Amino acid sequence: MGRVVDFFMRVIGRPRPETEYSGDVEELRAAFKSRYESFRLLLTSNSKALEMMTDMEIAMQGTRPFGMSFIRSRCTSVSVNVFKIIKYLNELAPGKYEELFERFKAIEERINRLLIENKPFIEGALVLPLAAVDNSTIDLTGGKMANLGVVRNQLGLRVPGGFVITASAYERFMEHNDLRGEIWRRMQTVGSETIENLQRLSVELQQLVMRWPVPQEVESAILEAYAKLEEDWGPGTRISVRSSALGEDIAGRAFAGQFRSELNVSSENLISAYKHVVASKYGLTAISYRLSRGIPEESIAMCAGVMCMVDSVAGGVMYSSNPMKPRAPHVIIHSVWGLPKGVVDGSIPADVFVVEKGESLTIRDKEIKPKRRKFICYANEGVRRVEVTDDSALPQSLTDEQIIELARIAVQLELSFGTPQDIEWCVAADGSIFILQSRPLHIWFSASGQQAVPDEEVDQWNILAQGETTASAGVGAGLVFVVRNEADKLHFPEGAVLVVESALPSWAPLLGRASALVAEVGSMAGHLANVSREFRVPALFGVKDATRQLANGQMVTVDAFTGTIYEGCMDALLGSCANQKHLMEGSPILGVLERVAGLIIPLNLLDPDSRDFRPQKCATYHDITRFAHEVSVREMFHFGDEHHFTERSAKRLVVGVRMQWWVINLDDGFNEPVNVPSVKLSQIASIPMLSLWEGFTAVPWDGPPSVDPGGFMSVLMQSATNPALDPAVSSPYNARNYFIISKTFCNLMSRFGYHFSTVEALVGERTIENYVGFTFKGGAADLPRRVRRAQLVTGILRENGFRVNLKEDSLIARLDNADVEYMKTRLVILGYLIMHTRQIDMVMHSDEAFHRYQTKFCNDIQVLLNGK
Repeated sequence: MGRVVDFFMRVIGRPRPETEYSGDVEELRAAFKSRYESFRLLLTSNSKALEMMTDMEIAMQGTRPFGMSFIRSRCTSVSVNVFKIIKYLNELAPGKYEELFERFKAIEERINRLLIENKPFIEGALVLPLAAVDNSTIDLTGGKMANLGVVRNQLGLRVPGGFVITASAYERFMEHNDLRGEIWRRMQTVGSETIENLQRLSVELQQLVMRWPVPQEVESAILEAYAKLEEDWGPGTRISVRSSALGEDIAGRAFAGQFRSELNVSSENLISAYKHVVASKYGLTAISYRLSRGIPEESIAMCAGVMCMVDSVAGGVMYSSNPMKPRAPHVIIHSVWGLPKGVVDGSIPADVFVVEKGESLTIRDKEIKPKRRKFICYANEGVRRVEVTDDSALPQSLTDEQIIELARIAVQLELSFGTPQDIEWCVAADGSIFILQSRPLHIWFSASGQQAVPDEEVDQWNILAQGETTASAGVGAGLVFVVRNEADKLHFPEGAVLVVESALPSWAPLLGRASALVAEVGSMAGHLANVSREFRVPALFGVKDATRQLANGQMVTVDAFTGTIYEGCMDALLGSCANQKHLMEGSPILGVLERVAGLIIPLNLLDPDSRDFRPQKCATYHDITRFAHEVSVREMFHFGDEHHFTERSAKRLVVGVRMQWWVINLDDGFNEPVNVPSVKLSQIASIPMLSLWEGFTAVPWDGPPSVDPGGFMSVLMQSATNPALDPAVSSPYNARNYFIISKTFCNLMSRFGYHFSTVEALVGERTIENYVGFTFKGGAADLPRRVRRAQLVTGILRENGFRVNLKEDSLIARLDNADVEYMKTRLVILGYLIMHTRQIDMVMHSDEAFHRYQTKFCNDIQVLLNGK
């Protein structure tokens, strides 16, 4: 009878007195900060590891050349970051996942055996003449000069005479008097990676390199190579010295503008110019770039290209494809008077010429600028910018014949390298065109074998939607099939375009049958993106409202290169992907990458609920990252359950409603100091809490449903017989609802009537860290009614992108790796459901009641989302 009395006391809002939990808010804050820091570092390492895996996948597509240095650097970076993931996971949950270290060690040993068998060819000539350079020397000369060797030696285009100071020479320089050791010692003492510390380190390291002597054998080899250059190009030939670092200009690592070039250098200053190029490896932007991209310092060996200086009358940069419209059949040429430097550094307004590709090349457009300045070579050494005061600044800087010839060269280079090119060039006084550099133009597009699609034709196509992220490059066409839940998966047809709200790993089994993948939310480094590339399925993420804009059965073409979805089947686009050139096909280097990647990239652990989802089953680095990411979020989700506190630590939320809401501020959850026992909603800064609260209050609650006699008796009997519902033995959460918050974090422990729910969310600008977890259990009705309510909530959550595990009346839901705005809308939905599903278990006696509430809740949520 005491429990029955408690039930009626709760109905009229007079709960029994509550007991306090022990603990201290400062301890709670310290525990949260420690746990969150490990979690944040784990996710950062996870992101870097997946990014390196993406690099390797792209390299295996064969659109860019690479060498063993590329393979070793990516393996090193992945290995370091996977080890960090395991370390941070065991800090987050001490001792629980030590077995992962054993799996990591076993995989690492197998990878190292493959790499030892295929050591990079660093030992070799200290200098190589340009006539001996091509893709086979990439580990010795760097990608930039290897490309230039191909341009000269295989394509027969004009390139200034020159030679390469190789990776072997760089290694000798680094080893001389232990320069590398001194650099490492200074890097280890830098402290935190603030901009001030990095700036100081950059200055120190560059000065160190400039003071350090070049080994005598390296200096002699460089000067002997220059003497041979003089024999062909004349005494006193001035030269340029350009960076050609291993890892520069390949596989998405542009290092654009970060390394130094020295122009119009005399033989007396050649060694000094070489040291300037090497020192530029430690420029502030270069150091920051390597840190941000997770590139090991030792993986960047600084080779240098030495070439005869062309005293050009005009020069610039051209793109073999339009970066803004990759499908448009255009070559874009930027040109200025004098040296190309004015275009490269953007300091001089340039003429722009657009040439249309086709059976014949046609100048489509010209934009001629007054070019009042130009760079020229000093008579002795160096370059200078001079003013152009007469009318010679006004005419176009190239003749029409030169424009067409440059465009012809651009098309040739694009077809030869199999990908759009960013080309630096110049025109000598006699009208000769010289190629100074040709590197990949970093757009998601492969031009080999493409069919030109005129703008006039493309402009007539109906664009249905556009995305923000190319997760897997390519073009696919098929009938739209929107998948929202597990039932939809069973009916997915062969060759359809898979359209989902969130790029969840659980959709991966469908990719073997899909012609393309479209997701409203997802990351290029996410698990589904990785599987998409493995299956070579075009994938486009960040397509707003795709599940509503694209209708089931609608024929569409997904162009993941340009991020566009067209209505109908665009045969011209599908044909443009045929016969793509694989530059590395049949090479031993590709074979090594494929064998190493087999231990790194494949993902076997797809289902977190499977019995095989455990450390012993991790066969690849990707498996470890997948397992660690999943369990780390689970460990974070238990934070509120594992840490208790005194009620004096909390402040009552003043919101003018009868329910009691209390807030514990872990860090920066308030937007101003609050020194009184209560806090106003206007003083709350927590992003996830405010979104939940919006859901609580967006639609007024209709109050308890009208209870049929069976439902009333069910509640009464449960209250009288179920000890779990006895307020005398439960926690203070029976009557009070607690928010534990920071600006980006919220843990809500609540009890509405007789159902319990917990929400934990981390929502900030770092998408890779964001997650929402939700548990829902209980109720005072009998089990069949409680199960119906849980099924109702589960269906709605799955419709809105959550992964849900349902067992009888208990559910656990998850959503992660989405941007701030998306996460906020999902928290609004959770807040709405928590508020409006209370007590409806009492009326869940029939399918009719289930569908009535389902319709109401879905309609309300649609109104909420449309208003966002």
